[in-house]
Amino acid sequence: MAYATLPGQTTGVSATVPRRPVASPAWRHVDVLLIAATAAISALGVLMVYSTTRTPLAVAGDNPHSEMKKQAIYAVVGMAAFVATLLFDYKRYISWAPVLYVGSLLLLLATLAVGRKELGATSWIQVGSIQVEPSEIVKVTLVLSLAALLAHRKGAVSGRVLLLVLALSVLPFLLIYKQDALGSAMVLAVVIVGMLLMAGTRGRHMIALALVAALAIGGVLQLGVLKQYQKDRLTTFLTAPSGVGKSGPLSANPYAATIEYNLDQSKAAIADGGLRGKGLFKGLETNLSYVPNQSTDFIFTAVAEQFGFAGSALLLALFLFVIWRSGRAAIMSRDLAGTLICVGVLGILAFQAFENIGMTMGIMPVAGITLPFMSYGGSSMVIDWVAIGLVVNVGMRRLS
Repeated sequence: MAYATLPGQTTGVSATVPRRPVASPAWRHVDVLLIAATAAISALGVLMVYSTTRTPLAVAGDNPHSEMKKQAIYAVVGMAAFVATLLFDYKRYISWAPVLYVGSLLLLLATLAVGRKELGATSWIQVGSIQVEPSEIVKVTLVLSLAALLAHRKGAVSGRVLLLVLALSVLPFLLIYKQDALGSAMVLAVVIVGMLLMAGTRGRHMIALALVAALAIGGVLQLGVLKQYQKDRLTTFLTAPSGVGKSGPLSANPYAATIEYNLDQSKAAIADGGLRGKGLFKGLETNLSYVPNQSTDFIFTAVAEQFGFAGSALLLALFLFVIWRSGRAAIMSRDLAGTLICVGVLGILAFQAFENIGMTMGIMPVAGITLPFMSYGGSSMVIDWVAIGLVVNVGMRRLS
């Protein structure tokens, strides 16, 4: 072992103390592979937004490149936000969690007051020419808030702490539900459960929580809390008939019929891709805009039709790689707070990817959840990059 001589002392064993190992700079431990995989998904997203919007824009007499340029700008802004997230130790974000939490709640309240309604949800605030979606911001602020609370308890999640976690979570959950953004509320629920499990919540408490959730879901479905169209979005995929065709939906329920039609066209686009796909900018379903909302909720169908099973599998592999590297950062974290942050982000990305892709195949509800880094939109793109920034932040400071 190396030793250092104290000032004013002579050399010798009695005058020496062990020398502490010098910590290497945090920047040397940046997860380049995670960043590269995320950037690859974002780049593919920009390309798919272009492929799904160029024809409708041209037909309308608009610039066919306009939506692609916007998505590219969103990606660049997201990467800049990612870099900014790395500048401060994640411990500082933990200390800012109360302020961030309150700020996000105020944004949700502002959305209910002056927000714009699009695609059935009042989730956007117009700031000049920019639309901001506070429900996306809440995903990250809730992760930081729960990490701060649970890490402070050092993993001892008692019944009292569990109630505090639920109290902290119910406000953003209810505000998002009030906006009719059911998909975002589902994401929050998954994040809460995942972080509670990682924090060491006792089995009996999790069972009790599951029973309460089951009773609440049953009550919501039976007591008319959910509107009919919300029920249709959650249940139509279980009963939707196949073979609706391009002549239009067949169901007697107009909203359910629209969902059935969307699902049918989505499945048709995926099937049309086959093994290798039709090729970039080729494919009947995409070029003729048969798939509704294809640049947002159904962006995966564009990948499947143009690049086939092979391209879809590659995209799934990239998502799995991002999820794996996030889990790796959680395991290697220097403390419980860092682990919980990574688990929260992992839950967001994994659930959104699974739900969104499953939705396009007809095996999951049509919940209006975006595909991370792929779906058109600025708020989701920037927040997804911030979330990855938190994971990289935890990983790069694991030895400091």
